[in-house]
Amino acid sequence: MSDTHILVERPEAQPGVMVIRFNRPEKKNAITSAMYSRMTAALHEANEDEAVRAVAFLGTEGCFSAGNDMGDFLAYAMSGSKEPPAAAVFIKALAVAEKPLVSGVDGLAIGIGTTLNLHCDMTVASSRSLFKTPFVDLALVPEAASSLLAPKVIGHQRAFAMLAAGEGFSAQDALDAGLIWKIVEADAVEAETLSLAAALAKKPPQALKIARDLVRGPREAVLARIDEELVHFSAQLRSAEARAAFEAFMRR
Repeated sequence: MSDTHILVERPEAQPGVMVIRFNRPEKKNAITSAMYSRMTAALHEANEDEAVRAVAFLGTEGCFSAGNDMGDFLAYAMSGSKEPPAAAVFIKALAVAEKPLVSGVDGLAIGIGTTLNLHCDMTVASSRSLFKTPFVDLALVPEAASSLLAPKVIGHQRAFAMLAAGEGFSAQDALDAGLIWKIVEADAVEAETLSLAAALAKKPPQALKIARDLVRGPREAVLARIDEELVHFSAQLRSAEARAAFEAFMRR
């Protein structure tokens, strides 16, 4: 179902733009392994296709993503698999994406729904958006190099509040912290996001790539932090306290 739960589009009205759209509204766009794999393939496609000049992430009305699909995560934890989770493969692809990344958030942005935006170059959000990373509440730890990127972007106090204390950030909180670029009305999120992506797609690609690389800096530290987080995340995922937290979550 990844081909329907993740839609990869190239809008005719925005030449050079690839859209990766979460499309599982009945589950609040919770992300399964198959969905992660589909997004990874799309990012690789964007890297290799010169016709793609920018990539835009979008969700559905009222929900960007509720984060990982908990049933899918539990199945992976119980499987004993030694293969890296599809989420980790996607996160690395996101970290080394060669084309500019923009995102449009309307409503819920939970877990990876928040940390994904740390890898985006510009994020538009509706005023009703909520950014929240309840990792510790699930006996897990930060992922997607958020433990490295968030303190750099929003400062230690806000990063700790978000990643460790699990405090939610409103759109205004996120704007004030520098996590997002702009707040717009809910019905304007998609149009504004695609407009940003289209404007980037029209710029001289090599100059834009150099500028982006200079602004973002070397990726080695980000990739190393992803690996470090994954060691702890994997251990916690199989821990007794995580199992208890997951079971309590599933009983809600």
